Amino acid sequence: MSSCSEVSMVLLVSLFVTSLMAMTASAGNFYHDFDITFGGERAKILNGGQLLTLNLDKFSGSGFKSKNEYLLGRIDMQIKLVSGNSAGTVTAYYLSSQGPTHDEIDFEFLGNLSGDPYTLHTNVFSQGKGNREQQFHLWFDPTKAFHTYSIVWNSQRIIFLVDNIPIRVFHNLETIGVPFPKNQPMRIYSSLWNADDWATRGGLVKTDWTQAPFTASYRNFKVSTTSTTSTNSLTEQSAWQTQGLDAAGRNRLRWVQQKFMIYNYCSDLKRFPQGLPAECRRSRF
Repeated sequence: MSSCSEVSMVLLVSLFVTSLMAMTASAGNFYHDFDITFGGERAKILNGGQLLTLNLDKFSGSGFKSKNEYLLGRIDMQIKLVSGNSAGTVTAYYLSSQGPTHDEIDFEFLGNLSGDPYTLHTNVFSQGKGNREQQFHLWFDPTKAFHTYSIVWNSQRIIFLVDNIPIRVFHNLETIGVPFPKNQPMRIYSSLWNADDWATRGGLVKTDWTQAPFTASYRNFKVSTTSTTSTNSLTEQSAWQTQGLDAAGRNRLRWVQQKFMIYNYCSDLKRFPQGLPAECRRSRF
């Protein structure tokens, strides 16, 4: 083989290896993509970066955040929640920017006594204003296996999904004066912490520390944004940018909200005696 051909072959092999490394990194690795924010050894990254566990004991909870900020995109995370008597604990998984006018998109899982369902609490903050809570019970036990919790965030809407089933949609209604989070980059955060002053039955049920440590587990993080790539196909990578709900998606959303929603701020007339927020007066789909 000529020296020129050898150089060309080396370059091709080098480019292939570099491309393969980039693809592996973009698939989601907790070592590469996240920093532990508190809790010390209570937060552990395992299996070469493919698994992360958070622990809560009587002294401290634990948490992590993404190294990168994201502005619009689709974010998927598989989570297995605290099992057994999880009363008083909260596992939070959310996107947030910083500052007094921050934006935020929340999943929060409120623990409960053994045998009772978790409460999945969702909220959307835009320009520092939240108070847009919707709460659900899930149609499965989220402690027995990993389930996928996703946020699709584009310029038209935010879709909350559980195992790819839509449970909530928050539309961009800036045309009627409702602020929409689309200008502030956000990081991904998660934490496991004690909130027994309010989390379970309004704080009536306290954390049973004899059950500690409590553990939540995370795997299969994926992100698709305009500024990052993933190992998904190009079609999958860009699908989130215009993603809405088709007829089947609207039916699934209706099923979840009719069967499993336990609180909707848009139905709480006592809370808003002067009238429901403007977005509540528009179609939920």
